Amino acid sequence: MVLPSGMPIRWDPLLTRALARELDTSLRGARLRALRFDARTRDAILLFRDRTLVWRLHPDRGWPEARPALDPEPTDLRLRARVRRVYSPDDERLLVFELTREGGGGGGVELIVEVMGNRMNAVVTEGSSRIVRHVLSTKEGKRVTRVGQPYQAPTATGRVGADGSIELQDWLHRIETVPPPDRARELTRTVAWVSPLNVEAFLGAALDETHHPGSDALRAGHGRWIASVTDDAQRAPVLLETDRGPQPYPFELAGTPSVPMPSLMDAFAACAEAQTLLGDTAAALSASPALLERLERSVAQAERRVVRLHAEFDQREDPDALRSLGDLVLARYGDVPTGATSATLEDFDGGVVTVELDPSRPAHENAAAYYDRAARSERAAGRLPALIGKAEVERDALSTLLRRARDGSVEASEILERIPELPPTQRRGDDAPLLPYRAYRSSGGLEIRVGRGARHNDDLTFRHSAPDDVWLHARHTAGAHVILRWSGTDNPPSRDLEEAGALAALHSKARTSSSVPVDWTRRKHVRKPRRSAPGAVLPERVKTIFVRPDPALLERLAASP
Repeated sequence: MVLPSGMPIRWDPLLTRALARELDTSLRGARLRALRFDARTRDAILLFRDRTLVWRLHPDRGWPEARPALDPEPTDLRLRARVRRVYSPDDERLLVFELTREGGGGGGVELIVEVMGNRMNAVVTEGSSRIVRHVLSTKEGKRVTRVGQPYQAPTATGRVGADGSIELQDWLHRIETVPPPDRARELTRTVAWVSPLNVEAFLGAALDETHHPGSDALRAGHGRWIASVTDDAQRAPVLLETDRGPQPYPFELAGTPSVPMPSLMDAFAACAEAQTLLGDTAAALSASPALLERLERSVAQAERRVVRLHAEFDQREDPDALRSLGDLVLARYGDVPTGATSATLEDFDGGVVTVELDPSRPAHENAAAYYDRAARSERAAGRLPALIGKAEVERDALSTLLRRARDGSVEASEILERIPELPPTQRRGDDAPLLPYRAYRSSGGLEIRVGRGARHNDDLTFRHSAPDDVWLHARHTAGAHVILRWSGTDNPPSRDLEEAGALAALHSKARTSSSVPVDWTRRKHVRKPRRSAPGAVLPERVKTIFVRPDPALLERLAASP
């Protein structure tokens, strides 16, 4: 038996009620640990202590699957409840899981699964007012389900005979007073439990020569309808062989070939297996949406690291040219003006060269700075190829893991082992709040504090620094505030100041530049304008240093004692 591609399961009230009763028998009293809603794949996943129940609610699927037990992930909805009962309202396509919280705290909880054609959905409600707490899809057709509002069930069918009490004369009257082509539609529209799946069986298996059901056949169809609605002892699950493919059903239908099944869940499993053979990768149980999002962010970060390292390698300075400039400054020492930002000097070949200078340094220190830049460029040329290769391997491995996660062929534990842990967050009751900065230690032993982002910059600058500390920020670009802890009346050591400036450059949008201007001043000269945006300040008495943002500095200073 082969399931045609894109042919979902068809649900009717009899199938819905029979499955609810089967699940009630197997799940009553079961301990539910967590729920997971995946809006991407339209899956509602119930994580029990001893099993997992997956509801595939995508319009192209629409069936439940029983799986081995899975451990909840941090982002799953933790419930810690027991199943009180599972039921389906009469003549509806809804399954309701009534849950009782362990310990008795809080109100009652319900998981409502709607299995109505292409409008399948799952909703978690709380309390007697059925306030919506979680929803898989907020809009199904014209009906909108919003968190925090009372649950509005789909419009009831309003058909007669939900208790199986239609008399034979009423049954015959409903059929015989309608033209033969319209009888199936009329019965489906007005009589409870009748659906396009079973209407032909209830109209009568035997037809006369005019294609009209004979009187005996109509009477037999009425009897079958009553038995279907009221006689649970006759239930024998089957897999119907319809023109749309296999269809689970709670009992045989006259005139439709079928295969006996041990249970309805086994029948659904057979449909799921057939769909998987057709290449429906979504049928595999994937990681939670939050975990998948973390993996996607890790892949994006790995790609950005590769791009940044390539840019750093491509944009590194020519060490020979830098040394030549240092030699020229020393050779023309007397021609270098004090306090100038540049000098025009005659080179060794008789030409003219304009040399950029740090106005706060004498000529010999400017020459030394050129030599240092040349040495850093050579070191970068030696170390970057290996770093690039390692970063590309990591990126490719994470990309492969992401592909496997999307097709459901990887366990959540394997993903958690490969991706960085979430940063710490402040939780209610924590003794120590999360600080608004990352701490580093300069080569000279001074503490350097780097803001965690725009909304934390103000907190760092005005609440986690002293008036005489040094405040730094990359010039004319977005970036973190940086505080170099310093209490002396004189300027801090140039090496420590340069390292703090490099951290400011590395935590700015200019991090890939070869040379970044960084402004610095005492923190007491930084003020916050009223009604300004987060992180927006006005520094005064500013001086500027030029730094090279070396990524290796992050690890070196962070690891310093």
